[in-house]
Amino acid sequence: MNKELVFLRAFATVTALGMILITSSAFKKGDNQRFSEIDVERINIVEKDGTVKMVITNIGRFPNGTDKINGRPTNEERKKRAGMLFFNEDGIECGGFIYDGQKNKDGHSSGLSLTYDQYDGDQVMQLLNQDYREGNDRFVSSSLVFNDRPAKESQLRIGAIMKELDELGKKDPKAADEKYQSYVAQGLIGGTPRVMLGKSRNENNGLFLFDNKGMPRAMFYVDKANNAKLDFFDETGNTIASFPQKDK
Repeated sequence: MNKELVFLRAFATVTALGMILITSSAFKKGDNQRFSEIDVERINIVEKDGTVKMVITNIGRFPNGTDKINGRPTNEERKKRAGMLFFNEDGIECGGFIYDGQKNKDGHSSGLSLTYDQYDGDQVMQLLNQDYREGNDRFVSSSLVFNDRPAKESQLRIGAIMKELDELGKKDPKAADEKYQSYVAQGLIGGTPRVMLGKSRNENNGLFLFDNKGMPRAMFYVDKANNAKLDFFDETGNTIASFPQKDK
């Protein structure tokens, strides 16, 4: 009996040591693991301190207010889409890549957007594609857009202001619009397009320049009739010069 107990104890000890050795060896082979294929709903790319730097996600796990990232609330108003979100060294969202596309009863709706944000603000650069179809009518637009953003904006403040304006708008739309303009004047919200390269809604392809109020001031483009044009505008949008000159 004693011999059997000694044998069992020795066997258990050797087995335990063997398992520890095998496990340790598996983890000491290297930090890189190779997979031929992996299915996953969401991946969070993090730094060693746990700061999230990128989120790659499907539609269902796209963050839009139900969770926090880096201790900060996410955008509640943003539609869930598959794509990626980028975060800077301070853990603040700084851009992203999203896309979607599906048929509907009238045709289809499809889009893609790659953006980069101002520090602690909204997008200052956007690569955008839109494709809508209703019956026999189809609208397709692709563009690269650069925007000016308010110097005092912050993402948390923008979220709070939008909630305030939404609640006020339900009771008094005019008061909400006045409040919105007040915040714009304070440099807390709002944005202005300055440069757009691509295809406009009226099917002009070219370079479009805007002033600091978002008004078009110059356009160099090819229209849908394949005519090359250069137009200049005043601050109210009136044409002040064109090339080639229009026939009188």
